[in-house]
Amino acid sequence: MIEQLNRIELVGVVGRDAKITNVGDSAVAQFSMATNHAYKDKDGNAVIETTWHNVRAWKGRKMPALEDIKRGTWLHLTGRMRNIRYTAADGSERTSFEVLAGEITIVDPEK
Repeated sequence: MIEQLNRIELVGVVGRDAKITNVGDSAVAQFSMATNHAYKDKDGNAVIETTWHNVRAWKGRKMPALEDIKRGTWLHLTGRMRNIRYTAADGSERTSFEVLAGEITIVDPEK
């Protein structure tokens, strides 16, 4: 039997300060994070492709202080992908994706 796996690992920069809300006895942070992929096109020109990720992180032992997750901070995170289905204001069904962080480390981009 094939083992199922839902794991994501990202290193990138926070796009906006974490929005922190309390849920019961815990806190959850929501923020965006950008990752870049560099490659050369067919003409040999350098191209940088930026992907934005919506991230949700729960306060816990493998997390930095959620208040330290600010715009411009470099992070290394591991977690899993999750899709969210919802009805938009116009009545259409939509799906979005978010990363549920399991572990986050603030990193120095110079190292």
